[in-house]
Amino acid sequence: MTQTAGRDATGVRFGAAGVAVTVATLVTNALAYVVPMLGARRLSAADLGALATVLALGAIAAVPGFGLQIAVAAHRARWGGGGGAGRLGLRTAALTAAVAVAAAPVLTIALRLPVALTLLLAASTFATVLSGRWLGELQGDQRFLRLAVAMTVLAAGRYGGLVLGLLLGRGPVACLLLGTLTGLLALPLLARLAAPPTPALAATAPPTTTPPGPATRPAADAAGPAGVTGPTAGEEPDATGVSRQLAARQVMTACGATLAMLTISYADLILARQLLPAASSGAYAVGSVLTKGALWAPQVVTLLVLPRLARGDRRARLVALALILTCGAVLVAASAIGGELAFRLVGGADYLHLAGSAPLFAATGALYAVVFMLVNDRVATAARWPAAPLWVATAGLALATALIAPRTVTGVLSCALAAATVTAVAMAWLVFRPARR
Repeated sequence: MTQTAGRDATGVRFGAAGVAVTVATLVTNALAYVVPMLGARRLSAADLGALATVLALGAIAAVPGFGLQIAVAAHRARWGGGGGAGRLGLRTAALTAAVAVAAAPVLTIALRLPVALTLLLAASTFATVLSGRWLGELQGDQRFLRLAVAMTVLAAGRYGGLVLGLLLGRGPVACLLLGTLTGLLALPLLARLAAPPTPALAATAPPTTTPPGPATRPAADAAGPAGVTGPTAGEEPDATGVSRQLAARQVMTACGATLAMLTISYADLILARQLLPAASSGAYAVGSVLTKGALWAPQVVTLLVLPRLARGDRRARLVALALILTCGAVLVAASAIGGELAFRLVGGADYLHLAGSAPLFAATGALYAVVFMLVNDRVATAARWPAAPLWVATAGLALATALIAPRTVTGVLSCALAAATVTAVAMAWLVFRPARR
């Protein structure tokens, strides 16, 4: 009876956390969409193009921040404590900003951008990447309600200044300057949110907010993927090379995995742009909105489950996979039934002829959602080369579309769906294969 009540309470907490993180994600996406919408109304075409280009570069430069968050969250969930995250986070942010500064002259000339924009890009990148440290700490400690607040604060910092500048009728440089300032101002708030709870709060916190030690770790969670218990305090690193001190290698691995996930999920869209006529590539871009929707809709599940994956919780992995598969199946079925409505909402009446392909676009995104969860599992458990299958699949997709596929929307889409399927199967085999003795 007590066990059932405990499970119910845990389910309620995770449900509330899921809702909070979902709302924070929606706020982030809404603010991100407000910027180009306002820019289209407040800026000239040339200024809008410059600002949009810099924001796209900023999204690419933010990849180390996502990798830092994943690495810190996994390490903190597995070992607890700081583990040098502060120093490593600062170094990661500084290195990323330094690369952006070094690339500024090239970007200025190649993309015909004002030099002030490319230099401000480095400053805003520093703030965005550094924020990954505190988001990772909150995620690793499973303080998801605070994580939702931190995500909202970060979104307000990244986009609030840009929105304010556009509302005031300023140009791209002034808008990005305001955005950089608000992004930097958000950092102390994130640090405050991620600060350890006071002793009084810690005493009343749910037991899942910190990784259990050897005396409190449940039997189901005690064994890692190979069924071997994790090292206790004071022991040497285990055979996988995982250390109690967060290492640059772990951050680099997580960054590489994040980059691989973004690359494979956008590869078909880029290939369509290269290989298809202009009208067909535009139609493919409209359909890819369904792919991205099916991909990102269940990502809150991956975010919530990552700390448990880091501790080798097999049941949490299976539950997360079941939830993501269910979400994907629902979205694919919905796109099959309402394909015309989906394309009418996304692109308008000119794209209704693609309604029959709606389930294929959605299925591709749903499979990549599974891949992303499994890649995060491999990163969290310190597996070697966690994203290798994704790079292989990306290369295979590029070759297949260039050499075999018909130069049509269906041809490129079929290759993308095949690549997603093969990658999902390969990742599932790597994650669920029997451990070597």
